[in-house]
Amino acid sequence: ALSMLGTTVGLYGIPWCKKSLLLTVLMSVIGGSMGILDTGGNVLALNTWGAEAGPHMQALHFSFAVGAFVAPILAKMALGGSESQDLPVAAKTNGSVLRSVPTASAASSALKHHLGADFLWSYVVIGTYLLLVSFFFFILYSKGGSARDKSKASLQKGTFAKYHYALLILLFVFFFCYVGAEVTYGSYIFTYAKVFAEMKENEASALNSLFWGAFAACRGVAIFCAACLYPGTMILLSIIGSAVSSSCLAFFARYPTSLWVGSAVYGASMATIFPSGISWIEQYTVVQGKSASLFVIGAALGVPVVMYTALVTSAMTVVLFPVMYKLANAPGESSRKGMGESEDRKALLSNSGLNEDEE
Repeated sequence: ALSMLGTTVGLYGIPWCKKSLLLTVLMSVIGGSMGILDTGGNVLALNTWGAEAGPHMQALHFSFAVGAFVAPILAKMALGGSESQDLPVAAKTNGSVLRSVPTASAASSALKHHLGADFLWSYVVIGTYLLLVSFFFFILYSKGGSARDKSKASLQKGTFAKYHYALLILLFVFFFCYVGAEVTYGSYIFTYAKVFAEMKENEASALNSLFWGAFAACRGVAIFCAACLYPGTMILLSIIGSAVSSSCLAFFARYPTSLWVGSAVYGASMATIFPSGISWIEQYTVVQGKSASLFVIGAALGVPVVMYTALVTSAMTVVLFPVMYKLANAPGESSRKGMGESEDRKALLSNSGLNEDEE
């Protein structure tokens, strides 16, 4: 609730900024608030649904993917008109055009005024929506005392894996590699397709949309898959798909067919890794706010990389996940709380029809 309230304040203030320093402060407030929202949302889902959080976690991150896919389309619609659509492209591709825009006659001033009015209302509408949602969360918080007590009790009864901190650090590195590849590919595939693959601008835009569309669609499908597949199985399928597709992109990206197919498969393969990773680690150890924030920090620190680094990061995830799986299944010591297995683990064994030795 507080994070969305902070985002609301930043959105309301941005259209009125006349100083770059003030704009930087407001953007920093929004960035910090969104980081808290990302972390708190993951922990809240785990605390609310526990062992059944898989589909809900996928649905949470599906909403992120839909927003990333739809937001550029809505922004382009808000710009309207061919003149406004051409302006950002020219400004990005030609420095001299960028310098000449502010002195471009009355037509440019009229366009600037028109766009300013449109974006003013965009910020107001989005900020008002977040403000309403923030109030709803404050109401839920005020009425959720018993739920918080249950959450604290469940954390106290939770079991820690033998290599709890090693698992957290490895998953930090895992998300660092994964999100770095995901965000960088989505950010630079348009430029890569236009400059190196020599595609037309509309083709490069379609390729970018294909990547994020496949990403969002696969996250939607994962909501239902998470109800019948273990998080570890989904991660394994995802890292195999990302390794194969990134290999094709690294070595055969000069072929248009390979670029199209590889981008779609790569986007679909990357979609489920982050939410599945959080659901997976929660099966073996307690995930608290500090642990979840560590995962988000690792994701945020992903270094910008393109084709070859996408291959390297996919290879890293292939190596890291088996190591984490081995550590998570190591025999318990005194660091484990309680003498027996957790009820969730027993349920998994009974549902799969395996006894302890076979498992």
